[in-house]
Amino acid sequence: MNKRFLVLLLSLLSVGIAKAQRPSTYESDEGVKPGFNTNRIFAGGSLNLGFSSYTFQVGGVPEIGYSITDWLDAGIGININYQSERADPYWNGNIRYRTLTYGGGPFFRVYPVRFLFLQGQFEHNWFRQKARNMGTGVDFPQFNATSNSLIAGVGYTQRVVGQSSFYTMIGMDLLNDAYSPYRDWNGRIYPIIRAGFNFYLKPSKR
Repeated sequence: MNKRFLVLLLSLLSVGIAKAQRPSTYESDEGVKPGFNTNRIFAGGSLNLGFSSYTFQVGGVPEIGYSITDWLDAGIGININYQSERADPYWNGNIRYRTLTYGGGPFFRVYPVRFLFLQGQFEHNWFRQKARNMGTGVDFPQFNATSNSLIAGVGYTQRVVGQSSFYTMIGMDLLNDAYSPYRDWNGRIYPIIRAGFNFYLKPSKR
């Protein structure tokens, strides 16, 4: 499944870049010279949901980034997630899990067209997990660990550099880390759904 998803992303990227049209930017709108411009810095973030038959996850991802070109953004996101897995005697030995994860890492977004973006994000996470045997009522000692994730996703937005925008994205973790917050107790991945917004620190006057 991971390979098919990655192939799909690469195919969309290749086709999109070949057909891309340049959206209006600060350069074309306001005559700002090329190079580093503080008015290309944006901030924002998203809420994310993840779910499977037995698992539910909710979290937030504040971020800050920079619009490098008309079609490329890059930045850093900080995430905090809460994950709950219900107990089932046939699925996970009747153990209920509650996990808090926090961490972050760099991301990039490629816009082959104005309304579509492809995102990649590396995350390093720390997590604390509590577990209880619902059959006996016994609590296990808290478990602490770290994990790495590589999130690949496809999103929809209406992007113009210098103007605020809302976006939605669906993605998945391409790595196989046993402690990934985007996998259930049996290591099965589930979709990551995010919805958020970005605003530029110096918005376009247009």
